[in-house]
Amino acid sequence: MTRHRVAVIAGDGIGQEVVPAAMGCLDLVAARHGVDLDWRHLDWGSDHYREHGRMMPVDGLDILAEHDAIFLGAVGVPDIPDVETLWGLLIPIRRRFEQYVNLRPVRTLPGVRSPLAEAGPIDLVVVRENNEGEYSEIGGRMYHGLPEESAVQEAVFTRRGVTRVARYAAELAAGRSGRLTSATKSNGIVHTMPFWDEVVREVLAGFPDVELRSELIDALAASLVLHPARYDVIVASNLFGDILSDLAGAVTGSIGVAPSANLNPERRHPSMFEPVHGSAPDIAGQGVANPVGQLWSGAMMLDHLGHPEAAAELTAAFEAALASGVRTRDLGGTASTAEFTESVRKIIEESA
Repeated sequence: MTRHRVAVIAGDGIGQEVVPAAMGCLDLVAARHGVDLDWRHLDWGSDHYREHGRMMPVDGLDILAEHDAIFLGAVGVPDIPDVETLWGLLIPIRRRFEQYVNLRPVRTLPGVRSPLAEAGPIDLVVVRENNEGEYSEIGGRMYHGLPEESAVQEAVFTRRGVTRVARYAAELAAGRSGRLTSATKSNGIVHTMPFWDEVVREVLAGFPDVELRSELIDALAASLVLHPARYDVIVASNLFGDILSDLAGAVTGSIGVAPSANLNPERRHPSMFEPVHGSAPDIAGQGVANPVGQLWSGAMMLDHLGHPEAAAELTAAFEAALASGVRTRDLGGTASTAEFTESVRKIIEESA
């Protein structure tokens, strides 16, 4: 058996429901492929914050460094500001472990209807720069409560940062259709975006078989709704990639099915796998959350750990469950989280 130490942070809201559901399916399919997932549960998140004033212990990042991967549910609750929940857990993990690629595949799934009237099959990947850009920590606020009150937030783009994410996206596009779209706004953001365009073009010069197309973010967002099938790989800055991937997930039918991987491609540090949907406090505790995003994120984790066959089997299992008509209510069905998960488990067992 190949053994991997995996840190589990179920976190908040529906993370507490979909993470255990996905883990059961992951254990089942992993065992069939000679893989032992050694889970280590870390009770970090908003409850930890309420008790200790921190989202994770002081040595939390050192603890995570001892693992091969991190399996995250969600963080965020209505009564704690996002600046505490995100900057106290998620973003420090992404930056300490140089998870500079946020990989977000978007695909039409069986039995899942797009809200678009005439949507064809959609199969694209958003490669989001994950460590810098618009989400820098540089800035501040002055003159609180006065008419002169002001806030400054600096966007930081480095040649190293743009180069490495552009290269990852180009390599990915080369193995797919050979088409890469770069999201920009160089007609309005006069320093960082022209720099982004320049560096992306330099990187793509080394990939003669990849066609590069730069599109302004506003036009790209509209086109992604009107003509989603035109796109294959999209590379974007931290903010633009965040927005586009949520939009693309909604276009395929539900953000509840969207997965993501926070990757350290060089594998010097653990990578982190999480669904896009967040903690969804409005439905937490009701047992109706869609576990597909967590399952798909788990499949991406298996693939990253070197087990593509196991990943493909898990993906095929939740797709088969959807195709059979078992769907949670966000997809127009009536199945609970437990019922959908049990359907996936049965498909895995019957395929043995």
